[in-house]
Amino acid sequence: MLHKSKARFSKQFRTFLLLFHTVKYLRWPQIWFRLYYHVRKVRPVFIPQMRERIWEKRWEGPYRIVPLSILTLNKVIFLDEPGDLISPEDWNCAKKNKIWLYNLHYFDALNSIHAVHQTSLLTAFIDKWVQENPPCQGNGWEPYPLSVRLVNLVKWYSQPIITVTEKTREMLGIQAHALMQQLEYHIGGNHLFTNGKALVFIGAFLEGEQANVWLNKGLKLLDAEMNEQFLKDGAHYELSPMYHALMIWDLCDLINLANRSGIPEFISRKEKWQPLLLDALTWLQCMCHPDGGISFFNDAAFGIAPSLEEIQDYCKYLNLVIPDKSSHAFSLAWLKESGYCVVNIDSNSKAILDVGEIGPEYQPGHAHADSLSFELSLYGERVFVNSGISQYGNDVTRQLQRGTKAHNTVNINHENSSEVWSGFRVARRAHPVHLSINENAECIKINCSHDGYRRLPGRNRHERQWEFLPNRLSIMDSIRGAFQKAEARFYFHPGIMLQVLHSQCIQGTLACGKKVFVNIKNAQDLHIESSTWHPYFGVSEANDCLVATFKNSELLTEIEW
Repeated sequence: MLHKSKARFSKQFRTFLLLFHTVKYLRWPQIWFRLYYHVRKVRPVFIPQMRERIWEKRWEGPYRIVPLSILTLNKVIFLDEPGDLISPEDWNCAKKNKIWLYNLHYFDALNSIHAVHQTSLLTAFIDKWVQENPPCQGNGWEPYPLSVRLVNLVKWYSQPIITVTEKTREMLGIQAHALMQQLEYHIGGNHLFTNGKALVFIGAFLEGEQANVWLNKGLKLLDAEMNEQFLKDGAHYELSPMYHALMIWDLCDLINLANRSGIPEFISRKEKWQPLLLDALTWLQCMCHPDGGISFFNDAAFGIAPSLEEIQDYCKYLNLVIPDKSSHAFSLAWLKESGYCVVNIDSNSKAILDVGEIGPEYQPGHAHADSLSFELSLYGERVFVNSGISQYGNDVTRQLQRGTKAHNTVNINHENSSEVWSGFRVARRAHPVHLSINENAECIKINCSHDGYRRLPGRNRHERQWEFLPNRLSIMDSIRGAFQKAEARFYFHPGIMLQVLHSQCIQGTLACGKKVFVNIKNAQDLHIESSTWHPYFGVSEANDCLVATFKNSELLTEIEW
């Protein structure tokens, strides 16, 4: 009994420490609004009759190329998972995970490539949602899905072929007022930005005193959040290429809205939004692989955000000059503020290195414990990949995918470099130290350490040095301080076929037939583990992970192609 009591106390104390080291980074408004929203309930109110605002041009814009999601009034499919909408309870089905339910309520289908062929079905689907989702009840009335849906509805009803009735305007107004009551100050980040965008769209679509309140509140939020959330190198501060791409699409939408509505409040702001958009696009171009897809740092997966190609097409649609950041020469791009080094080996080969913070201290919800991880593409194909994400939630799978062991870096004593926990929490976090960069025409050398393991008994520090030559990469990992066990992990893309040549050398064959060789020296043990890569939500693909256990404090990995 005494043993059980001690174990229970120890667990409670660890939980307390996690909470303490998480909450201490929060800003006071985050704490205040979390408490405020906990006791204050969102209530529907009467919305006075409003009319549509007259725009200079009707809404037009590129459609998203996304899978068909609304099959019939009663059958849908999101994130490759089908679902039924037989009864009103199915909109909040307890058997579905949160991200699936959010997608159900987004109404992204209204602005997808399939919308033109589904006008009658989508109109009926909106009516079904209104009838079966009473105001301020259920997942669809939470602020984030509410914000995404409002923007999609405004775009939908701004088309000349769609009829807008008084009932429609009332329905939109009730949703806008519900959003105003629960702006996500307690979360901040992309959530609060999305709230602001939604208020701007609905405030620009409708006309009247209440609509002006929404418009001005949304613009005030966007003014503050753009200054806060976009770094000098163009990165969105949550440092997720996936969410960064979503934010660029939001900027495109706002500029498009400014062009079409002709509302005076947009004129001066558009001049600020356009260079911000182009800086953000430049960052995304750097953080994409030669195949055009995003890299997998922090929360990132395909199929959620618009692709780089879709974003570039939107920019062209807005008559913006797209910066050309393609590099055919052996060169380095240092994204200083966001903490990434991008090594352009040649036009079809690139390495992306994480030598920065995990994200903003007060909003690390999408951060992973991936300090000093990297990804590598050769001959236009991905070779080394971080593991990605397949779901949100608080379960073991989410924890593993956020953990250090799911990334191309070093873990010590089976611990995470940053204390990721729950679904979107981080307690003590790793910080980069002693970054040095040396570059010339023939060699690029990058050295960095992090202090995430200073909390361990050995007060360890992990240092990694990458040395790039045109056809070779050497990685020297060093650990300061005593430790029980340390291992470096290297995850191969599922398309790479591995063959063990001898005890220290692995050969990988790319789909194009090219070879890559990995030699690891000074390892106590070297073996290949079966693993999974998660390129989409709900998807796990089998791949291989090369695991090298440290014999002493140093490990040398040489990669040749």
